[in-house]
Amino acid sequence: MPAAVWAQSSPELQTRIAALEAATRSAQSAGDNAWMLMSAALVLMMTGPGLALFYGGLVRRKNVLGTMMHSFIPMAVVTVIWAVAGYSLAFGGSSPFIGNWHFAFLNNVGTAPNPDYAPTIPQATFMVYQLMFAIITPALISGAFAERMKFSAMLLFTVLWTLVVYLPMAHMVWGKGGLLNAFLGGRIPCLDFAGGTVVHITSGVSALVSAVYLGKRLGYPETPKPHNLVISFIGACLLWVGWFGFNAGSALAASGLATSAFIATHFGASAATLGWVGAEWMDTGKPSMLGGISGCVAGLVAITPASGFVKPFPAMLIGLSAGVVCYFMVTRAKHKFRYDDALDAFGVHGAGGTLGAILTGVFATSLVNGGLKDSAGKAMPLGWVDGNTGQVLNQAIGCAIAWALAIVGTLAILKFCDVAIGLRVSREQEMEGLDLSMHGEEAYGLEP
Repeated sequence: MPAAVWAQSSPELQTRIAALEAATRSAQSAGDNAWMLMSAALVLMMTGPGLALFYGGLVRRKNVLGTMMHSFIPMAVVTVIWAVAGYSLAFGGSSPFIGNWHFAFLNNVGTAPNPDYAPTIPQATFMVYQLMFAIITPALISGAFAERMKFSAMLLFTVLWTLVVYLPMAHMVWGKGGLLNAFLGGRIPCLDFAGGTVVHITSGVSALVSAVYLGKRLGYPETPKPHNLVISFIGACLLWVGWFGFNAGSALAASGLATSAFIATHFGASAATLGWVGAEWMDTGKPSMLGGISGCVAGLVAITPASGFVKPFPAMLIGLSAGVVCYFMVTRAKHKFRYDDALDAFGVHGAGGTLGAILTGVFATSLVNGGLKDSAGKAMPLGWVDGNTGQVLNQAIGCAIAWALAIVGTLAILKFCDVAIGLRVSREQEMEGLDLSMHGEEAYGLEP
């Protein structure tokens, strides 16, 4: 008797099979959920303490607390925005440019999965994971205006920038029906696995606009030396570790794709570190710790959009390219054009994010990510290496949209904030330092 017929004649066996399938699904969901909650924690760790320490060590002693506050406060402010409207505007609805109010105040967001985005984990887990990306993005911008923006202005800027720039870009790239969403009906299929356009290009380009608008720090081009590279080193290492949650977590499951993204992330960062240090060594005669940690961050930035689409050796090529390109952006382009991007947010995130997004169109392959399928269920070619040469153009269009939104949106927000409350601290406050003038405290108590 055929097995199917025999199974149909045995209600007890059918019940056992159904129970086994349910247990399998439950186990998969539990494993995926555990990984995604851990990934969310890792991404939050990237902002605080990772980015706070990284940026904090690079400024002068009198500005370290003010600089760290620029990373810490978005953890609170952006969370409230996300709960009220941010998540809904990023992931609600299916329009090309912005979401709707379906998930406002986290209505309809619970333990049931949202099959459009992550079918094996609670939507609440997906929501809180995506929140961590929204938190770190405006914090990255603060590296450009370090040591000279008023705290009140930074708060208002963060709120408006999240609403005007981040949320529309997040929806266009990751939201259902978003203009650039390659997997959920976008008109221009742009590949961005973990935030090359959404996070790094928008923050990096906005950083450049902010640096130019605010003007140079007092005494520039005499560039002050970092006051504590030790804490910047610790921050960079925390960023490297946290980035596994950023990229591998973007698989949204404890899967083989997460493993591939994890490996690509580490290999890309390693190659970029060597690229930056090697370029610096040949250029100046000495390899520096600051160069090493800057290189690793540049590689992590560049591999972000490609991490879920490329093999390990292309990942290293992307990282190596980013290390060299970002080094010269920081040491040559910034000085040639004389803009005071204090902590090189544009040179690393803007330039590295753009380079990584373009190279994703070259090296993305369906052998790594077969999620994009044709009507017959066959994996479609992704990048140039698969024969899809047009993907490079799609990536360029995605980058151009991110650049345009960041430039126009940031310039308008800066102008509004400047008129409303003023952006820059006074000359006296800048000379005294932001720690005392803005917060009334000092980082290092030298009295016994």
